[in-house]
Amino acid sequence: MGTKWFTGGVIAAPRGWIQFDFIFNGIRYRPTIKRPPSEANLRRARERLEAIKQQIRQGTFTFEEEFPDYRFLRHLTGTSNARLCNDVFDAYLEHCEARLRRDDMAAATVRSYRNVLDSIWRPHLGNSVFSQVRYSRLVTIADGHAWSKKTYNNTISVLKRAFEFGYRDRPVHENPALNLRCARLRKADRPKVDPLSMHDAETLIAAIHRDWGEAQGNYDEFRFFTGLRPSEQIALAITDIDLAHGIISVNKARVSGADRDKTKTSEDRRVQLCPRALSVLRRQLHLRARLEAAGQIDHPHVFFLETGASFRSLQCPQVRWRKTLRSLSIRYRRPYTARQTSVSWSLMAGRNPLWVAKQHGHSIATMLRAYAAWADGTTEVDVEAIK
Repeated sequence: MGTKWFTGGVIAAPRGWIQFDFIFNGIRYRPTIKRPPSEANLRRARERLEAIKQQIRQGTFTFEEEFPDYRFLRHLTGTSNARLCNDVFDAYLEHCEARLRRDDMAAATVRSYRNVLDSIWRPHLGNSVFSQVRYSRLVTIADGHAWSKKTYNNTISVLKRAFEFGYRDRPVHENPALNLRCARLRKADRPKVDPLSMHDAETLIAAIHRDWGEAQGNYDEFRFFTGLRPSEQIALAITDIDLAHGIISVNKARVSGADRDKTKTSEDRRVQLCPRALSVLRRQLHLRARLEAAGQIDHPHVFFLETGASFRSLQCPQVRWRKTLRSLSIRYRRPYTARQTSVSWSLMAGRNPLWVAKQHGHSIATMLRAYAAWADGTTEVDVEAIK
């Protein structure tokens, strides 16, 4: 008894183990953990034992979580209340929903986290005891999928966030997800800037007008000459326009049907419209006035479908872009290329990179890293066409 009092219920066991000694449900237990019994480790073990005793008094102690490797674990009596991975995932997603209600997280982010946990990690881990999941199992699951580097990193990142949340209740325990490493993204792995020439862009704009009508044509034409992000353009409202000065205010976005009162970078900006963009905007406002007079528009957005309904998501314009571009003798690029083209044209025409960065919501580092090569290869014919 004197020894237990002297050691605080923790002693050094043979062959690099530390032994605990406590009473749980009227039974004395002496579980061990594999850890060198140094003075520092023994001190941390005594702190851990005090936490265990506190949990026992509060009725929250779970033997399986605290000592998952205990050799007599299956002989323990009573119903287990160990947390499963499903419990942790549910609690984490509820926390994310609470952050969303406080406007501390985007709806698209919460939706993405839920999709990754539900479709990838729950089928493998859902019914497993959370504290018994090992690093080797996590890495085996991750390596069993033929993902791209970006998808792999996103999937690993969501799991690490959920596990970090779960281990906040167990601060003295090692979180196995911390050792997961994201794939290294090299310069060659990053999407290359691949803008359209002025001739190809004009061909595509004319074809979209022909295939889908004025509303869709104006939408895509405006993108080439402003460089707005798609989520920013479909959220653009009448109150964001200053026609007298040829300026639009970019201060919100619409992502997966959910409106946000901030942009991707959380920074508002004012975009100076070039004469071509201003001309497209005037045509679009004239079309809007006609449809509004016909009772087809009941929203404040500048861009919309030919029916007058606002864009709820980017799916429709993306499908139309893809169909039209593939019908032309132009190498295919994704719709986001319209923004990249706008940035490239501005640099090729000799605009100040700092001004270009500010107009498009980029950092100056992005300008120099991703777009400088295109400006260096500019020909006089290209520049005259852009101007």
